[in-house]
Amino acid sequence: MYLRRLSLLNFKNITQEELTLGPDINCLVGDNGAGKTNVLDAVYFLSMCKSSLAMTDGQSVRHGSDFFLLEGEYRTDAERTEQVVCSFSRKGGKVLKRNGKEYERLSDHVGLLPVVAVSPSDTALISDAADERRRFLNAFLSQLDRSYLHALVRYNAVLGERNKLLKVSQDEDMLLIYDRQLVEHGETVHRARRELVERLRPVVADFYRQLSGDREQVELAYKSELNDRPFAEVLLAARERDRINEFTTSGIHRDDLQLRIGGYPLRKYGSQGQQKSFLVALKLAQYALVAAQRGEKPILLLDDLFDKLDAGRVEQLIRLVAGGEFGQILITDCNEARLHAILDRTGCTYTLLRVENGTVRP
Repeated sequence: MYLRRLSLLNFKNITQEELTLGPDINCLVGDNGAGKTNVLDAVYFLSMCKSSLAMTDGQSVRHGSDFFLLEGEYRTDAERTEQVVCSFSRKGGKVLKRNGKEYERLSDHVGLLPVVAVSPSDTALISDAADERRRFLNAFLSQLDRSYLHALVRYNAVLGERNKLLKVSQDEDMLLIYDRQLVEHGETVHRARRELVERLRPVVADFYRQLSGDREQVELAYKSELNDRPFAEVLLAARERDRINEFTTSGIHRDDLQLRIGGYPLRKYGSQGQQKSFLVALKLAQYALVAAQRGEKPILLLDDLFDKLDAGRVEQLIRLVAGGEFGQILITDCNEARLHAILDRTGCTYTLLRVENGTVRP
């Protein structure tokens, strides 16, 4: 899968641009704040129907405008052409079209154009609360399995209704009805997450060894109350606590993805370089699993590549992704000479674009 042409209109600091991209490595260079990350976020938006950053659709509209429009022309690994247009207006909301036909549900689009993004904001997976790591698992699995996304949406809807009930009447019969629905959808979500982490574990460890020279051992673990007993039992055991707190205190919405290095929590015992290498390994493992299951190589977005990685590890990463296992790659960096030097040493083919004040030129 690769993006041949990308058009942007009123997206963040970009007034209007049209980019032609190559099927291999594409480098966007420019000062901080020039708009490099915004280009990558537009690519992510066309795949996932939302920003990769913690911002609303309205915040992605250029200041002084009422709408934005993104258009991408793709070539799949099966040599099909896909045209995707995503627009958002403050009055009319978001509309997504594939080859001229509007989607009834945005969730039906997720997974068609697989994408994996590596960015400085990934540090939230280490430093922030468990909901960031659940969000990562949810976005990952949504590209692999639409039934997972459906189960997750239904679970969250039922969870919201159950929480409302706990604040009002706490009727036991109604709680049992909601419990049955939570169990049905929650066990589907739990099973998919647990299986995914099992598949991820050895792949992450392998990529980390390649990036770090096999200096440290890393591991993933999926933490969930459902690992130990059925969800129905978990809900019943938490019934009194739920009544007192007036919300659902147990369930897959409390699960976590644990990241460890040398047997210890990555957050406390990993250096900045080790943490960044772990995150990159995690995203490359995501890429490998999505490519294998979807039969389509995702687009790989590498934003601010040198953030917390020394030049040696960056060069090792470039050599790794420049191989035949990876497809189209978009890289941003603020130092053109540094990026040139590494790319030239690796001998890979690349296209270079310069970004300045929201404009893009060859």
